[in-house]
Amino acid sequence: MAGNESNILYRRLLRSYFSSVISISLVLFIVGMTGVLIANARSVSNYFRENITVSAVLNVEADEADASALADELEQGGYVRDIRIVTKEEGVEEMKQILGEDFMDVFEVNPIPVSLDIQVAADYINTDSLLVIEKAIRDYPVVEDVVYQQSLVELLNANIERIGIIAGVFVLLLLFISVVLINNTVRLNVYAKRFTIHTMRLVGATKGFIVRPFVGQAFFQGLISGAVADVLILGALYMIRNEFYQLFSLFDAVLLGAVMAGVVLLGIVICILSTISGVRSQISLTKNELYY
Repeated sequence: MAGNESNILYRRLLRSYFSSVISISLVLFIVGMTGVLIANARSVSNYFRENITVSAVLNVEADEADASALADELEQGGYVRDIRIVTKEEGVEEMKQILGEDFMDVFEVNPIPVSLDIQVAADYINTDSLLVIEKAIRDYPVVEDVVYQQSLVELLNANIERIGIIAGVFVLLLLFISVVLINNTVRLNVYAKRFTIHTMRLVGATKGFIVRPFVGQAFFQGLISGAVADVLILGALYMIRNEFYQLFSLFDAVLLGAVMAGVVLLGIVICILSTISGVRSQISLTKNELYY
């Protein structure tokens, strides 16, 4: 009979421990995924910035040799991430896609000039820097015009800044909620063992002696929860890789490893601190208070 009661109690404790690990793991998973996105936010924002193209349209007399010479000079400026020469023939093909196949019928010669498509480095994608770059390119005699979407640049930078502020507030709020949820979960587990703690007090156990085994359990609970959360994060990243490979390629492996290590550390620290706080609060209870 005693053996059956012991087995029932063991199964209850195991279910309680398992449910706690799952609950903490899910919270850490959400924190971890948010951390992955925040840690790689700069790479993602740079990706969008560097997809803005500055087109340097050359005069009609310029040929590909002139374009190549200009490209070599511009690459020395330090603000160019990539540069591509758009030949007259390629320009015609692009215009056909926009205006239709027969738009050349009204011209005797090819009116499309050679141009350069310039991908500017992300640090220079702002209104002031682009104005300086535009002026520098216009100063070349071979350049007829410089074209880029200034309104898109302003909109992109404004949205990135706005998203950064919102993300920062969201992370702080999420961390607070995570700490509260994990703390409550751990303290509930400690509360379920309040009679055991009271019994240890009655036989003369010191506070340190009572707390020590609970801290050990909390360490492994946080470690396991963090490890489970990391597995879930890897699973989510695998799905992102399959569906959005280009976005996944922007993620930094070192930052990813740091975030995953941080998830485990966060789980351990919160579990231990919550356990110590919970056990100490139970130690101070009187016998009558154990039932309320």
